[in-house]
Amino acid sequence: MPDADLVIAGGTLVSPSGRRRLNVAIADGVVTYVGPDRPDARETVDGSGLLVMPGGVDTHVHLMDPGSTEREDFPTGTNAAAASGVTTIIEHSHGQPVRSVDDLRGKLDHLGDRANVDFGLAAHAWPGHSKVVADLWGAGVSFFKVFTCTTHGVPGHDAAALKAHLEMTALTGAVSLMHCEDESLTASAESMLHELGRDDNAVLVDWRNRDAELVAVAVATLLVRRTGARATVAHVSSPEVASYIAAERARGATLAAEGCPQYFLLREDEVHEHGSLRKFTPPARARNDEDEREMWELLRRGTLTHMSTDHAPSTLEQKRQGDIWNVHFGLPGLDSTMALMLDAAARGHLAYEDVVRAYSETPAKTYGLWPRKGRIAPGADGDVVLVDPSATRTLSNDTVLSKAGWTPFDGRQVTGGVVRTYLRGQLVAEEGKPADARTGTFVGGPGRAGR
Repeated sequence: MPDADLVIAGGTLVSPSGRRRLNVAIADGVVTYVGPDRPDARETVDGSGLLVMPGGVDTHVHLMDPGSTEREDFPTGTNAAAASGVTTIIEHSHGQPVRSVDDLRGKLDHLGDRANVDFGLAAHAWPGHSKVVADLWGAGVSFFKVFTCTTHGVPGHDAAALKAHLEMTALTGAVSLMHCEDESLTASAESMLHELGRDDNAVLVDWRNRDAELVAVAVATLLVRRTGARATVAHVSSPEVASYIAAERARGATLAAEGCPQYFLLREDEVHEHGSLRKFTPPARARNDEDEREMWELLRRGTLTHMSTDHAPSTLEQKRQGDIWNVHFGLPGLDSTMALMLDAAARGHLAYEDVVRAYSETPAKTYGLWPRKGRIAPGADGDVVLVDPSATRTLSNDTVLSKAGWTPFDGRQVTGGVVRTYLRGQLVAEEGKPADARTGTFVGGPGRAGR
């Protein structure tokens, strides 16, 4: 009998520590060999000229399923993930938030065979309900999403409620993903702007302003340190925000910092032209190429610890229903994030080793998926992406697989393309075309009883 089900031969294996030309064998969904030899296999794939990278681990995804599935669902969203080179996601939807163990079980029952990549699920933290943290953590949620401002219908935590939540997570070992905008400042700005009769597109920047994000980050990161909790600051929008996180980390806080491509590549003034297609929060802060360069440098140095999409899609029709105040927040991102990171490497902002660290290894470690996910090594799941570093293409609305049907990066030329995506050794996408195999499974969080 063959030694393996699949061997990827002759490719250049990329890890955070470097690149080597090695062969990779996978049997029964697990990597069994990495080295110079070529084991006998049922299928051998020639990786010559290609980079062999672990599948992307995207830990901030909204697929609206169950709930607003006209915006996105698990089959389409995970097809987009597979085609782009992402093999594991952590998902939470705001429309039907997971607030109890029964909610989690109900969502898992609903999802059934709807996933094309492996997935974890997050719970929503609710002010005044921190007692449920231990039960949900034990049931296998990957993290708790915490808002400091009321957004998407989810109530925000003031400082006292946030402290109570973080104290409970510190006791249980759970981790939180914190959306940081100060509600008093956003509410005050909203009231003033309404009084002025403002409904122009630029209202977004004045409403979800820089001070609101900075104040919330300063308070939240201090409380993480004071409680001894573990947390990630979501979608860090600017170097100034990152500096507050770095300062508390230097004082001993266990803090990760999440980047998203929109805060590197989209510009603050684009909202004037694109309006609701640039409505996400916090909004874009970069004003010029130097701001972008600084964000990539923060990611390369590890001040920003990892990258996620914050994939929160709406269709073009939905984005055009109403003014800037009323349309949905959010952007699609699963179709484009890996491509944009590979392009950043091709442009010299990152190394390919940084792509693996920031979009595979670190997110897997941050949310308890390591060592099963985020690496190519014996014992890890056979989640492998083959990348042609010289391939070029233009990102286009026409090729988006998400139900959104558009991308804010439409027309952007990128270098570096995903050729094949394997999930536990099974081909789930090739040349941008997903297999729609529905073989994705739930990967519970580290607190899961019996894990």
